Amino acid sequence: MTQVHRSQVVADLAIVGAGSAAFSAAIRASGLGAKVVLIEQGVIGGTCVNVGCVPSKALIVAAETRHRAMTQPFPGISTQAGPVVMDALVAGKRALVDDLRTAKYEDLARAYGFTILNGQARFVAGGALVVSGAPEREVVATNMVIATGATPKIPPIPGLDTVEYLTSATAMDLAAVPERLLVLGGGAIGLEYAQLFAHLGAAVTLIEVRDRIVATEEPEISTALVQVLADQGVEVVTAATIGKVSRFQGSIRVEIKEATMARHFEGDALLVATGREPNTAGLGLTHVGVEVGSDGEVVVDEFLQTSNQRIYAAGDVTGAPQFVYVAGLHGSIVADNALTGAKRRVDYQTLPRVTFTTPSIASVGLTQERATAAGYRCESRTLDLAVVPRAIVNRDEDGIIKIVADGDTGRVLGIHLLADGASEVILAGVYALEANFSVDQLATVWAPYLTMSEALRLGGMSFTQDIDSLSCCASS
Repeated sequence: MTQVHRSQVVADLAIVGAGSAAFSAAIRASGLGAKVVLIEQGVIGGTCVNVGCVPSKALIVAAETRHRAMTQPFPGISTQAGPVVMDALVAGKRALVDDLRTAKYEDLARAYGFTILNGQARFVAGGALVVSGAPEREVVATNMVIATGATPKIPPIPGLDTVEYLTSATAMDLAAVPERLLVLGGGAIGLEYAQLFAHLGAAVTLIEVRDRIVATEEPEISTALVQVLADQGVEVVTAATIGKVSRFQGSIRVEIKEATMARHFEGDALLVATGREPNTAGLGLTHVGVEVGSDGEVVVDEFLQTSNQRIYAAGDVTGAPQFVYVAGLHGSIVADNALTGAKRRVDYQTLPRVTFTTPSIASVGLTQERATAAGYRCESRTLDLAVVPRAIVNRDEDGIIKIVADGDTGRVLGIHLLADGASEVILAGVYALEANFSVDQLATVWAPYLTMSEALRLGGMSFTQDIDSLSCCASS
């Protein structure tokens, strides 16, 4: 039997991954005086800075700027937008990503003195953590964290493997805007990319298998957004059973069935945006007794500890809500729990959710359906943005606000917006839920006039007043 020779690396905390959760854990552990080792098989920085939040939002803002130039509503103002030079746009995105990766990851690693090992990490028989390379290295640590994130999930659609398709990562490096783009998936990622490319000039068809887009949000938001997308040239198809994908006369064809009617759509490019799945394959978790769930996620308890008491997990790999701010909080929690026994827990009750469409979707708390399922006797109010003075002045009244409340106590249970600036307004909603505001308190708290945040106050007032009967700057 050939003996494997490995060099040893010793640490207090070993972290598999080098993205948002991993760096948060490493920074916190460093502050506690621990020696930290991170192991990364790809590019440092993980999803958010490399192929997620940062580059996608940079392109979304660029595309939205073009769209606004082409559609601005003000009389006496003339704006226009020329064709998109995609390679220049992508080059700017790459430069931004490179700068942020350097400043917020590579430079920080050096400043904190983290050891970063490049290679694939895996647990082997006997429980050792081994990092690929020549020679292999064995990491010996008191505690370990799995923070390997998630990657695009590719559904088993017949024929999909016979065509070249895009994912949320590869779509951001296209050399040109496709004339016709097909998007599979009507969740946050699919919607953001569908609208991004529509704003850049593509004819976009979005196909969703569920009955409505953004199915985790309020139905009123789904309905209103479909109309917005239609006005912007995006065709939305829902409740579709996807039959197969194929090549047809130089195009990509997607065949679907709606109820009893068969249809097909053709495009020059196909984007698959059907969710993301945790990166646990190849880690050898069975060798250390770490339980994995049905979706491939690392199963953790309320303290983010796995079934192996020495191993924790953080971020997308746990199957938690896939937001970078969740990953960041997870990282600091696992460092505290692993190194100090702090027993910190995660509380998602007032976790805000944002989808960066135009207008954007932002929510916090329970939807009406979830509140009812939880046993509340719900009352809710839904207002069109046409009653919000800021929207009127902006000449952009697309969107709604919906407030969900406990019908017995008046306590606000959920705040849901589709509005220009919703992603900024929702923080006030988080504070309202954290403070256990009633709708009466929401209606009487100070709200600056001619801001979109005033919509929260108007939503609270709508439980007892007819908003249409108020003057535009009424205080009561």
